[in-house]
Amino acid sequence: MKKGLKQLRKDSLIKLIVCIVVIIGAFCAFVQPLAFSIRQGLDLQGGTHVVLEAEDTPEAPVNDDAMQRVVSIMEKRVNELGLTEPIIQREGERRVIIELPGIKDPDKAIQTIGKTAMLEFKDEEGNTVLTGTDLKDAQAATNQQNGQNVVNLEFTDEGATKFADLTLKNVGRTIAILLDGEVLTAPNVREPIMGGKAEITGQKTLEEAQQLAVLLRSGALPVKVNIIETRTVGPSLGQDSKDKSKFAFAVGIGAVLIFMLIFYRMSGFIADVALMAYTIMLLFLLKALDATLTLPGVAGIILSIGMAVDANVLIFEHFKEEFRLGKSLRLAMDAGFDRAFTTIFDSNITTIIAAAVLFFLGTGTIRGFAITLGLGVILSMFTAITLTQYMLKLLIASKLFEHPAAYGVYDFIFSGKDVKKGA
Repeated sequence: MKKGLKQLRKDSLIKLIVCIVVIIGAFCAFVQPLAFSIRQGLDLQGGTHVVLEAEDTPEAPVNDDAMQRVVSIMEKRVNELGLTEPIIQREGERRVIIELPGIKDPDKAIQTIGKTAMLEFKDEEGNTVLTGTDLKDAQAATNQQNGQNVVNLEFTDEGATKFADLTLKNVGRTIAILLDGEVLTAPNVREPIMGGKAEITGQKTLEEAQQLAVLLRSGALPVKVNIIETRTVGPSLGQDSKDKSKFAFAVGIGAVLIFMLIFYRMSGFIADVALMAYTIMLLFLLKALDATLTLPGVAGIILSIGMAVDANVLIFEHFKEEFRLGKSLRLAMDAGFDRAFTTIFDSNITTIIAAAVLFFLGTGTIRGFAITLGLGVILSMFTAITLTQYMLKLLIASKLFEHPAAYGVYDFIFSGKDVKKGA
């Protein structure tokens, strides 16, 4: 019987040590790489924030379908610019928010994404024969013969037929190529062009030709849009925000770890280890969900860490109460978890509801705060109820510390008298 108890204690101690070593090792190895691999918002990385608003015109009224097409076209344009992890999202009925992290030349990017990009081919009478919808492809190039920067156009099958018919009827006359009502070029037709290809000249630099090609490939916007707000966050300001966030995170989690050790001793140490596991799981989830981390998001993480500790405080205080009623450590711990569960569940559910409201009704960085807070609350409840309880059971079963004071449930200072070890 004694051999069996000794083996049980030994097995419990080994399992506890393995859990602690794995969690602390994973925390030290992965917390920084995970934190830096999560996509960062403008307030941490620097970049440009643009707000576009659609405007009704007699030719193109604003509706839901038009706004969906605007978002789709903006995504194509921004992706064509080769920017790192941009954010394009619709806000309300008429607005589109575009965030361009780390962009070096915001003015050129804004000019590119903000153009309507309506391409038209008109004859001398002013009749529009072809539009951008007849295009299959547009590529910037340099003409080998004269060194001019040009945009080579390739039409769809229907567009090629239209273009051939246009050039056939206008030999010796000019065809105007317009973008947003402005004439880009007006070449003279010398002979019919049957190959379904054309060339736009007049671009001063190859970069200008490339930007025009991007606009033409992505297509024209279905409605008129206006840029109503632009905000640029410099890289130095973003780095300053990032440094302060790191400091706040380190101070927050450090203070929590120390508090738990001082007031709850070995129980607090177990809670600290579970908190490390919680942090790793939260960062992993944010990375897996491709979430964008912003300053409010960092605040949500720090707040959720505090709530994770709050759950453990409730459990350990009930643990104390049950032990002082005369129960053994194991029975007092089980009763403490059972009594605290309802309170933890109720408080966390209300916080999750608040986070859901912020997510569905909020925009931008508010939604980032809601995501980190909601995920954090769910994970904190999981780690407090399962992981902390599991490791604490192993610690008590191992009999590594037999005096109740080691678990924070009995204090020499406040009790006025000692109790028998191993109670």
